[in-house]
Amino acid sequence: MSRFGNKNVSLFDLINMVFMLGVVFIMLYPLYYMAIVSISAGGPVSRGEVGFYPVQLSLKAYEIIFSSAPIVQAYQNTLLYTTVGVAINLIMTALCAYPLSRSHFYGKHLFAMLIVFTMFFDGGMIPRYLVVDSLGLLNSLWAIVLPPAINVFYMVMMRTFFQAIPEALIESAHIDGANDLKAFVKVVVPLSAPLIATMILFYAVGHWNSFFSALIYLNESSKFPIQLILRNIVIQGDMSAQSTEMSGVVGTMVVDQNIKYAVVMIAILPILVLYPFLQKYFVKGSMVGSLKG
Repeated sequence: MSRFGNKNVSLFDLINMVFMLGVVFIMLYPLYYMAIVSISAGGPVSRGEVGFYPVQLSLKAYEIIFSSAPIVQAYQNTLLYTTVGVAINLIMTALCAYPLSRSHFYGKHLFAMLIVFTMFFDGGMIPRYLVVDSLGLLNSLWAIVLPPAINVFYMVMMRTFFQAIPEALIESAHIDGANDLKAFVKVVVPLSAPLIATMILFYAVGHWNSFFSALIYLNESSKFPIQLILRNIVIQGDMSAQSTEMSGVVGTMVVDQNIKYAVVMIAILPILVLYPFLQKYFVKGSMVGSLKG
């Protein structure tokens, strides 16, 4: 019998298809709408004429944004925070997960319990702020990238993945004269490419979308990330404060909504570009790293 020979199955498939298309539309339309508004002229946007396609195509909103020094600086800051943060995350998470995955590591269960304990019990925002302040990290790059250096859940995933690597491979590296660090770099890391790619995606999204740490720890606007600038624009309506160029054109060629949605688009673009390159590792890395206990 063919796949569609049974009418009940065909009806079920059709209902599923319609339902999933509806879900996709609901999820993607807001993003699509922001994109077409950001490239439409201010007049049609203010009159509510933009619905399913851009009206009077215009890139003026993007010209204004990229001519705004604070926004360009914030974008550069976010790239820096994300790059340095992800590098620290991967190194710290891997160096924590690898010893806990080895059967001969004395006291690994105690250390694992103490680390996992922090997933459920947290000191809170005020103690974290006091620690950052006492270390002299306020208003610096390190206040953004060091407190979230290790995500315990991701560390557990990585430890589980490392446990699946045969012990014989590591022992063979030791027989060839490699110490633990060299065996980790030469044997374990190359075998963990899917998981590392998954961790890069997870950590990069976290750093790129983060604004609360910057809101608490940073005092100078020149060090703000793009997400904090976006928060000021979208929530507070702080348009002209970001750029002197904005105040002269808002209401003529562009309106506030053009600027807001254009900033949203440039804020999410890097993650949209990064995901397709890491997507093929995503399912394999996340599933393998979470199945074995």
